[in-house]
Amino acid sequence: MKQARVLLFLAFVAAGAPINGAPFHQHATLSAIATVSALQQLQQTAPTIASAVDRDISAVEKQIVDAAEAMPEDKFDFTPEALDIPGSNYKGVRPFAVEVKHIAASNWFIWSPLTGEKLPDGLNDGNGPAGLKSKPEIIKFLKDSFALGHRAAATLTAENMLQAPGKSKSTRLRLAEFGVAHAYDHYGQMIEYLRMNGVVPPASRPNSE
Repeated sequence: MKQARVLLFLAFVAAGAPINGAPFHQHATLSAIATVSALQQLQQTAPTIASAVDRDISAVEKQIVDAAEAMPEDKFDFTPEALDIPGSNYKGVRPFAVEVKHIAASNWFIWSPLTGEKLPDGLNDGNGPAGLKSKPEIIKFLKDSFALGHRAAATLTAENMLQAPGKSKSTRLRLAEFGVAHAYDHYGQMIEYLRMNGVVPPASRPNSE
């Protein structure tokens, strides 16, 4: 319907007809602006399942990458077990660095079936490659895993989103969104680790002007 109105307007303009009783040239600028605006609206891409999931991945990616970058490198091996808090039970919990690597490794395990990409070397368990030790290496591994997530989201269509890829028993849509849910779960743990080290999570800081 909107497209029909635009086409009718363009035909009206092309005919050189007066607008509101005045010659067309008096309305040329206004008409041109209205026409461009209408055409831009028509050209906008309609939301898709792929774009909706991609937005979810972008949102959790920002939260987690920002939190990982906020932790000082000398605290990357921090674990609450070292605090020996009376009445607590943190025995065996993952250090901060391993939390980050676990998110990244899980992203690969969850999202790679959607793209068919080969897993990186060293993903023998859910804790990521043991050889990644430094903060820059770990954050790169994290960012690469979210890049995979965006590629996975791009494969989703209304026709295939309820199909199970490869040998998976889960649908494509469930895998795509499970990666987001899992990442948010561990984001909460990262926030606790930051707070225990006196670091205010980036998402909780006042907006800077």
